[in-house]
Amino acid sequence: MYNEKMLKLAVPIYVELLTAVVAVSVIDLLWVSGLGEAAIAAVTMATTVEYFAYGLILALPTGLTVLVGRRDGVAPVTPLIRSGWLLWLAGSTAIALPCVLLREPLARLLTADAATAALAADFLLVAMAGLPIYFAQTVADGVLKGLGNARIPMRNALICNALVIALDPLFIYGLGLGVQGAALATVLARALTLAVSLKTLARLAPRDAEGRAGAWQIIGTGLPMSGDFLARAVVGLLLMEIVARFGLAAQAGYGIGLKIMLVGVMAFYALRQAAMIRTARSEETGSPLRTGLLAGVAVAVALNLVAAPAAGLFTDDPEAAVSFLRWMTLYLIPFGGLIAAGGVAQASGRGSRLLAATLAGFAVQLPLAYLLSSWLGLTGVWLAMAAGTTVSLAAAPVRHAGAPGRAPGPAPRSTRTAADPRCDP
Repeated sequence: MYNEKMLKLAVPIYVELLTAVVAVSVIDLLWVSGLGEAAIAAVTMATTVEYFAYGLILALPTGLTVLVGRRDGVAPVTPLIRSGWLLWLAGSTAIALPCVLLREPLARLLTADAATAALAADFLLVAMAGLPIYFAQTVADGVLKGLGNARIPMRNALICNALVIALDPLFIYGLGLGVQGAALATVLARALTLAVSLKTLARLAPRDAEGRAGAWQIIGTGLPMSGDFLARAVVGLLLMEIVARFGLAAQAGYGIGLKIMLVGVMAFYALRQAAMIRTARSEETGSPLRTGLLAGVAVAVALNLVAAPAAGLFTDDPEAAVSFLRWMTLYLIPFGGLIAAGGVAQASGRGSRLLAATLAGFAVQLPLAYLLSSWLGLTGVWLAMAAGTTVSLAAAPVRHAGAPGRAPGPAPRSTRTAADPRCDP
C-alpha cells in the first residue's frame, strides 16, 4: 500500500527528471546538428558546464523540499520560501556572473580547436546569463515538491520541452542565429515556463504566520545532495579518461552507453526524491531499499533487451556500447538500492553519512579501475564500477529506511494538512 503511494509519487518525478535534465540538451543538440561537427561539440561542451553549475545550486531546492515538507501544516513555511529566494539571488549571482565573464577561458579549457571554442563561448554567453532563470525554476519546483506535489513540476518540464522544440528551429535557422540561437531559445523557453510556474506557486503556497528560517539550515540540509552530484560528475570524467586509453571506439561506446543507461537510471533518482518527500512529510515509504533493488533488476533486464537496437541508433558499430550495457547489470542493482534508499537518509538528517558512503565507494572504485583495466581491459573498469557502488551501499545509512516519522522536526502532522487540497494542480 505505502510502496504503491510512493511509486505514484515517483512516476511524475521520473517524467520531470527525464525531460528537465536530459531532454532540453538533447533537443538543442539535435537541432544544431545541421550546423556541423563544431556546433555539435560546442553545444555538448557548453551543456557540460551547465550540468556542473546545476550541481552547485542543487543544495538549495533539495533543502527547500525537505524543510518545507517537515514544516507544512505544523510550522510556518513562508519564512523558508523567503529565505530560499534570497539564497537563489545570492547563489545565481555567484555562479552565473563568473561563468559569463570566464566563458572564453572555459571554452578553451574544454577544447583545443579555436573554431569550436568560439562557438562554445557564444553559447555560454547566453546560457550562463540565463542560469538564474533555470535556478529559479528549481527553487519553485523544490517548494512544490515539499508540499507533496510532483505533478506540477512535471507539467513545467513538459511545457519547457515543448517550447524548446518549437523555438529552436526558429532561432537557429529562421533568424539565422546558429549555435547562439539554441541558447536563446532555451533561455526564453525557461523564462516562459517560469512565469507559469510562479503564478501557480503563488496560488498554492501557504500564506501562514511569520517566523524565522536560517539560510544555513536550508543549505546545510541540501548540501550532501550537491556533494553527491558533483562527486559523481567528477568521477565520471575520470572514468572517461581511463576508457579513452582504449581508443576512440571504446570512448564512443562508453558515451553512448551512458546516454542510454541514463533513461533507466532516472527511475532511481525519481524513487529517491519520492522517498525524500514522503519521509520529510512523516509519511510511510515502505522499503525504498527493496524497491530500489527491484528497480535495478528491472532496469538491468530492460537495458540488456534493448542494448543492441538502442546503441544501433547512435552508431554503425554498437559492439562497445552493447558490451558496456551488458556489464552494467552488476552495477545497476546495487546502484538502484543505494539511490532510492538515499532519499530517506537525506530527509532524516543523515545526508552527510550517505555522502561519506558514496565517497568511500569512489575511493575503492577509482584505484580499482586503474588496476583492473591494466589486467582485464575495459571489463576491469566495469567491474570496478560495480565494486565501488556495492561498497557505498554496504556503508550507507539505509538499514532503517522506510520507517515513518523519522525526519527530525515537528510531528505529528496536523489534520488540516491531511485534508487540505492546496497541492492539487
